Amino acid sequence: MSFLDEMIRGLRTDSLFRRVLGSSSVLFSSNTISLGLSVLQSILAGRLLGAAGFGLVGIVMAYSSTVNGLFSFRMSELVVRYAGEQLERGENDRVTSLVKIAALGEASVSVIAFLFVLLTSGLAAAYLSKSSDTAWLFMVYAVGLLANFNTETSTGVLQILGRIKMQGVVHLIQSVITALVILYAFIFQGNLYLVLAAYVAGKIIQGFGLFVIAWYSLTQRIGAGWWKSAIGEVPNLKELMRFGLSSNLSATVILIFRESEILWVGFFLNQEAAGIFKAAYSIVNLLSVPANPLILSTYPEINSLVVMKSWRRLLDFLRKITSLSALYNLLIAAGFIMFGRWLLSIYGEQYTAGYSALLAMLAGLVFNYIFFWNRPLLLALGKPEYPLKATLAAGLFKSLMAFAFVPRYGIAAEAALLSCYYIFSVGAIVMRGRQEIRSQLSLESNNNKAADQLG
Repeated sequence: MSFLDEMIRGLRTDSLFRRVLGSSSVLFSSNTISLGLSVLQSILAGRLLGAAGFGLVGIVMAYSSTVNGLFSFRMSELVVRYAGEQLERGENDRVTSLVKIAALGEASVSVIAFLFVLLTSGLAAAYLSKSSDTAWLFMVYAVGLLANFNTETSTGVLQILGRIKMQGVVHLIQSVITALVILYAFIFQGNLYLVLAAYVAGKIIQGFGLFVIAWYSLTQRIGAGWWKSAIGEVPNLKELMRFGLSSNLSATVILIFRESEILWVGFFLNQEAAGIFKAAYSIVNLLSVPANPLILSTYPEINSLVVMKSWRRLLDFLRKITSLSALYNLLIAAGFIMFGRWLLSIYGEQYTAGYSALLAMLAGLVFNYIFFWNRPLLLALGKPEYPLKATLAAGLFKSLMAFAFVPRYGIAAEAALLSCYYIFSVGAIVMRGRQEIRSQLSLESNNNKAADQLG
């Protein structure tokens, strides 16, 4: 059966598949507009600042995000994994206790991350932007870390309440405001500082917007004053800590080896190379437009199927959602291959030097977004350590190779290594997840045979 036939059949007969696509489509609409505005922001900033200035802004933003991720415990995943299950059982007291613990923990981490950026801004300026007078830029952008004091917890709350589309609304609002400020800077020949201020404003809007909506939504579901009550019993505290630590380590590994590429380019090369790489990555990252809504919509559904031990249903769901993602990702990739050089030229002629890097990273990102469900599946299965091991092994290999090849072959080598990282790590996690489901199916079959014999 072809991908298209399978999707059509799923839409007609599978209520779960229809529900996920329905939830994703609402978020997809908002995200499409938001990503369109983000690309517009990126193009205007790239043309206004030139490759070196554009690279500097990218390095400053990536550093704060990376530091925040180093301390983050992925509270959204913890809320979905545990509070979602308790909400289905009607255990509201345990839900509120867990949400409050997650919120307090995330807020503490945001403050620590902010202070860390302040203390290390001089080192970041010396080794990443390679300009000592840019240290204060790192400090200014770090304000966004304080504004996003509850973003992960809020996202998890919206997921378990089935209101994740509100995240798209908030993201759209902040994208519009950021785009307007950057457009103003472009028209009136503003400078790097105004562009950076626009991005800081966007972070503040997103952080406080998600917090207000999530807290209001939980009040509607559970009742007013829930946040005033004392933190009660939290079941499986040891398991929660293990999950949180594993998620933190996994997030740290992912950030160092996958989501901080521009920092590595700045470290090995220079601001101009970082700007060209950022432009190429921004284009290829458009693959995330349809993927992110699916990730947010499918994780709660995968978790529910695992809780219900509906293994055959889970396998069928993963096949259908993978068929859909393979179809649209391959079509988008074909478009990038044909028009990638032209898309880069919109940023400015100097950015077309990033076409080889664009092609090199395309294979890995397509593979990653086809199997976007790889890590959420193992988290739902209670196997958070395996993604950590897989990403760490692939990441260490990537980093060792970077020292040998990136200084010599430039951004194309960095992009090729990123693709290898995605293919090896995601491939290993997918195989481990399927193996676990098959094992559960085999166990279920043996139990049924034993029950029949006893009967």
